[in-house]
Amino acid sequence: MTTSVSLAEPRAQDAQQHFDIRALDAPLGAEVIGLDLTQPLGVADFARLHRAHLDHHVLVFRDQRITPEQQIAFSRRFGPLQIHVLHQFALPGHPEVLIVSNIVENGKPVGLGDAGHFWHSDLSYKEKPSLGSMLHAQELPAEGGDTLFANMHLAWDTLPDHLRRAVEGRSAEHTYLARYAELQARSPWRPNLSAAQIAQVKPVEHPVVRTHPETGRKALFVSEHFTTRIVGLPEDESRALLEELFAHSVREDFLYRHVWREHDMVFWDNRSLMHLAAGTPDHLRRKLYRTTIEGDAPF
Repeated sequence: MTTSVSLAEPRAQDAQQHFDIRALDAPLGAEVIGLDLTQPLGVADFARLHRAHLDHHVLVFRDQRITPEQQIAFSRRFGPLQIHVLHQFALPGHPEVLIVSNIVENGKPVGLGDAGHFWHSDLSYKEKPSLGSMLHAQELPAEGGDTLFANMHLAWDTLPDHLRRAVEGRSAEHTYLARYAELQARSPWRPNLSAAQIAQVKPVEHPVVRTHPETGRKALFVSEHFTTRIVGLPEDESRALLEELFAHSVREDFLYRHVWREHDMVFWDNRSLMHLAAGTPDHLRRKLYRTTIEGDAPF
């Protein structure tokens, strides 16, 4: 299998830290305990993290007091970074960082407040969807704000035979605009898109079942947020099939609910998972910084 991950970091190839990787009591995920991402991370330690990410699909880095520059540098070790189409919500001076926040200052939102409102895999609407995303907590609410993750390998492994036959060899269309107008109508977080922004998010087609480029495992690759139709099926059949796939994908026994702690950074594999923001009460402030790593064209 291919990988674009770079193990090298010239400043710290031989550095070594002592940390633990502990699997969560969930169908996916592991905690990284004792690692300090403000310190040099050598080749062996990085390779261990990379392997854990492939094995567990979500890594939770506890108590990371890192700067945006350090988050960007760590993210880049896994591959090139992608810039979100809503550049209005980029961190000033750092276009690679998307501000995910419900905070409004001087009458204007500081970030994308309804990010993750529907189940999705980040940037599945691009020719090269995201390898993975890192989300670093800056300001957390006293209640709410959880993030749910669904294991799409398990979704495929347990897919009933009639659905397997229905999707075998098929592709689906993904588009960023699929539910944009719906989100825009219900919240202040979605600005009107310019012609240049719309040109960045033209519809694409990807396999309904993708093969992970590093592990070879198969996973469902459709979502209620961005997938609009199964290519080659009549509209009613396509919609009915997608509804069955969506419902199956988010069964309780496939899920991990992340309850955020101060300074958490969570790194998930968009080739293996979907995720969902569980919601934050309107009167409570929430702000996180997201970096997104470019992946490969799905196959």
